[in-house]
This record gives sequence, structure tokens and C-alpha cells, in this order.
Amino acid sequence: MNKPVFYISALLIICFSVYGAAFNEHASDFFLSLQGFLVTNFGWFYMGVVALFFFFILFIAFSRYGSVRLGPDDSRPDYTFFTWTAMLFSAGIGVGLMFFGVAEPITHFARPPVGEGGTPQAAEKAMLITYFHWGLQAWGTYILVGLALAYFAYRKGLPLTISSALYPLIGEKIHGALGNTVNILAVLGTMFGIATSLGLGVMQVNAGLNYQFGLEVSGLNQVFIIGVITLIATASVVAGLNSGIKRLSQANAILALFLLLFLLIAGPTALLLNSFVQNLGNYLSNMVSLGFQMYAYESTDWMGGWTLFYWAWWISWSPFVGMFIARISRGRTIREFVVSVLLMPVGFTFVWLSVFGNTALFLELNGSGAGISEAVLNDMPTALFVLLEKLPWASVVSLVAIILIVIFFVTSSDSGSLVIDIITSGGGESAPVWRRVFWAVSQGVVASVLLLAGGLSALQTASISSAFPFAFVMLFICLGLLKGLQHERD
Repeated sequence: MNKPVFYISALLIICFSVYGAAFNEHASDFFLSLQGFLVTNFGWFYMGVVALFFFFILFIAFSRYGSVRLGPDDSRPDYTFFTWTAMLFSAGIGVGLMFFGVAEPITHFARPPVGEGGTPQAAEKAMLITYFHWGLQAWGTYILVGLALAYFAYRKGLPLTISSALYPLIGEKIHGALGNTVNILAVLGTMFGIATSLGLGVMQVNAGLNYQFGLEVSGLNQVFIIGVITLIATASVVAGLNSGIKRLSQANAILALFLLLFLLIAGPTALLLNSFVQNLGNYLSNMVSLGFQMYAYESTDWMGGWTLFYWAWWISWSPFVGMFIARISRGRTIREFVVSVLLMPVGFTFVWLSVFGNTALFLELNGSGAGISEAVLNDMPTALFVLLEKLPWASVVSLVAIILIVIFFVTSSDSGSLVIDIITSGGGESAPVWRRVFWAVSQGVVASVLLLAGGLSALQTASISSAFPFAFVMLFICLGLLKGLQHERD
């Protein structure tokens, strides 16, 4: 155990949980004011660094360093390509896609950042914005941290911790107070990033159970659901990486593929395929300009609830997803790592968004989806289930969707516990099970506190605020990785 990192991180998380639980209303007001301050004064910073991270990893992948292997020159991957990509998808974006796959396009369609809503033009723009939020920049952020960790851990023999990525800059200080501070920031970012996802997931599970079985949507029920799913995640934690996360990820991939194919066949298939091609073209044509779009000439608070929230969410998740994909990517080349992690999850994500988002949009545009927009604007977690009501076998498919959300919930919690435990163990992967159980329970507690202290706005604030200090760490990770790679032979 790295005692300073473990105990300070645990203490800060416990203090936050006590504050949020004991001073509920004050915490809610504080979260709102903090979010407003960061969005107003540092929105430019979030947009700038995410663009920088994306272009940086492209440069590394297609430079002379692309053939460098993440491990000794004779090392080979530990997992098959299918298992590897399934684990990437489950850990990286699963809960969020289930929550926002219908809700986000419909919200932008009904209430676009600028212009008139409810039109075909608004529908096209809604899908463009949704693609942008879930596209290459998100995974570029994950890749930066994952690439640096895998390189320094498996090729240079340093501990699998965030501070190791700064070794070329600070040397042996990665084992001292400076390195511990970096790792504590990574733990906090990971904890609040995962808690955000778990909070979104449990809101959607509660909405699904309300639709299916009439379970009341309430904070108390959501806390109860978190408790039940945290117990399942704890069992997966005890089972370990290969028995727990691996098998759940494979089950997730199969269920997600089933749900995707069902909507593709049950929905307007030809229109969905056409929209996918058009959405992809729009995204590729506009991704650079969107990456710098701040709506500075329009008076709107839209950015804080959407683009800046997403960018902060990706940054706060980057220690978690970055370390997890590093842990499962030993033996791959840098170019293979970057290109595969960019294209495989993003490609599946774009298909998912087109099938789910455009099905809802087409139903709204032709008048047969009455109620989807209204339901989403009034209660966003119900979006997916309102859509499924319009399709055949709604009850069965909704139940499959609930199961899928729960498994995504479990894999995120399990993976997050593994990552935080590795960070607080100084890179060790054989820590006592009780420590991973402690982190799994802590995630459930923090998610519960955020839900009770402000719901979705509190979840957004947790991501935006925890991402701010870690974004500076990531800037130094870029420098450390570049400096480390300069010592590789041509």
C-alpha cells in the first residue's frame, strides 16, 4: 500500500460524502455555483486541452514512434482482439451510451443551442452534436493516459501509476510527495468520474423499473438500487479481472449487439442506414470546427450542460479508462493501440447513436413518436424506455435494456475499483481484496450523495470540478511521454 495516497484519498472522499449527506441543500447550492464559475471562466481551457490531446496522440501514432511496442520487443497481446475491444467498450462508455443514446439527440432536436428546434435541420444538427460529444476527441483523451501508462510500465519497468508518466520530467520524485499528489488527483478524478456514470446509470435503472413494474422514481429507491448493484460489483471484484470483468464484458457485448440489431430491424432500417452515412460525413466535415466552437457570440448556457460537461467527464475518466486499457493492452504497438482504440469503440458508438438516436428522431419527425421529446425534456432518464414503448415486444426488450445497464454499471464499478486500488498500491496488482471492496463501496456512496445533493446537475459538477486539476497533470503527461519516446532507437 502507498499509505499517503490511500489514506489521504480515502479521507477526502469520506469528508466529501459526510458533507454531501449532512448538508444536503448547502452542497446542492455549492455544486451549482462551482459549475457556473468553472464553465464561465475556464470553458476555453477545457476545449483547448481536449483538442491538444487529440492531435498529440495522432502525432505520436503516425510518427517514427508508432512501431514501438508497449512492452519488450518480443511481447505479444494478452487478449484476443474481440475480448480486448469488448473490455474497452464496457469500461469506457457503456453506461453513458445507454443513458444519452436517445436522450441527447432528442434534447438537441427539441432545444438546440442556437436556432429553431423541431425541424429536419435541427434533427441533422442534433446528430452532428451528439457524434461530436462521443467521437474521436473523447477516446483521444483516454488514449493519452493509457498510452503513457502502458509505455512507462511495460516498456520502462516503472510502477503502473499515473505519476510514472512524469518520470522523464521529475525523476525519482514520482515516489515522493509530488508523485503522491499526482496520484491522489487521479484517484479523486476517477472516483467522481465513475460516480457520475453510476449516478446516471441508477437514474435510468429506476426509470426502467418504474416503466416495467411501477417502482416509484425517488432518491431513496435510487440509493437502494445503488446498494444492490454495488453488492453485485463487489462479487465481481472478488472474482478478479479474468473471471469478473472479462466475462461480464463479453456478456455486455452480446446483449448490446442484440439490442442494437433489434432496433435496426424493428425501426426504419433503410432510413437508419442512410442517416448513419450522412451523420458520419457531417461529423468528419465539421469535427475540427466543432472542436473550437464556444458559442461566444450567442448568449447561451448550453455549453456548460453539454460540451464542457462531456469534456470534463472524459478528463475525469481518463485515469480510470486510461489505466484500464493500459492494463489490458500490453504487447501491442503504439500505432495499433492508438488506431484501434480510436476507431473500434468510436465506430460502434456511432452506429449505436445513429440507430437509437435516429429511430427516435424519425418517429418524432413523422408524428408517430408523440411524447418522446416531451418525456425526455421532463425526465431524461426515461428516454430509452419511452422509445422502446413505440416498438414491438417493448416489455421484453426493456427488460434486456435494464439488465444491460446493470451489467455496464457493474463493469464500470469493478474496473474503477481495480484502477483505484492499483494507484493506491503504488502500481501493485496483488493487493488484498478488501481494499478493492472498499473502493467499490465508496463509489456507491459518492454516487448516492451526488444524487441526493442535486441529481444530474451535481453529477455534472463533480465531473467538471474534479477534471480541472487533472487536466494540468495531463499536459505534463504529454511532455513526459514525448521526452521518454525520444530515447527510443530509430
